[in-house]
Amino acid sequence: MPKTNYMHFHKISCIIIDDEENDRALFKDRIERYFSDTLEIKGFAASVKDGVELIKKTDPDIVFLDIVMPIENGFKLFDYFPMYKFEVIFVTSFKHYAIDAIKYSALDYLIKPINFIQLSETLLRFKRNRHANSSQKRIEAFIYNFNNGVDMGMKVAFPIMDGYQMEKLNDIIYCEGDGNYTKVHLGDGRVLLVSRTLKDVEELLFSQYFFRIHKSFLVNMNYVKSFSRMGKEVQLDNAVKLPVSTRKHEEFLNVLTKWRKIQGNLKS
Repeated sequence: MPKTNYMHFHKISCIIIDDEENDRALFKDRIERYFSDTLEIKGFAASVKDGVELIKKTDPDIVFLDIVMPIENGFKLFDYFPMYKFEVIFVTSFKHYAIDAIKYSALDYLIKPINFIQLSETLLRFKRNRHANSSQKRIEAFIYNFNNGVDMGMKVAFPIMDGYQMEKLNDIIYCEGDGNYTKVHLGDGRVLLVSRTLKDVEELLFSQYFFRIHKSFLVNMNYVKSFSRMGKEVQLDNAVKLPVSTRKHEEFLNVLTKWRKIQGNLKS
């Protein structure tokens, strides 16, 4: 496998915080074998406490941070840094919901064991998205979403072209897929262009209040005004009409039936 060439890009300094010695050694081997021209390892730490000291000593560009560690998990690292400029890339063996939360807050992450493709894509993302204070904003957004869970009064951090936009879930009327982007239509008439696919946004908004009626549309059930069986379309409170796919028709009817028992105001 040839080494990655990042033209006109300075060598990236990094540290690795991971309590597993074997994982540290394997990651070190991957970096030295394939990315020695791109990454410079400044040191290793086996705990958050040691990692804090290593960060202060080496001032790295990137911190590769394990999540599940004894004494303090990886998230505790941020308690020690009121302000920071390093980028954080989480490294974990687990693919549970926390990883989705990290992803939708636009934090980079790697699944163990690290492979060439994963790390290549991550470094390219680092190169594209390197901005002052961007790492701290993304981490704060993730921790907010992670700690608060999903309810209609909470705000979710949506990744947009030049940063992040916080919006309340119940201000979202519907979401419209547009290739690798999603248009989030809000109650005040704004349309937010989110740099995630509709599938990603659907998982971010995972809740009984949202339903995927079509490959291109995700609706907030609070805003469904009526449903036409004949036309197979819904009308929302803002008068917008959206199609319900044949594949989703029966499932949507079942959801409507349950929803009508709660709300008592849907027409069909």
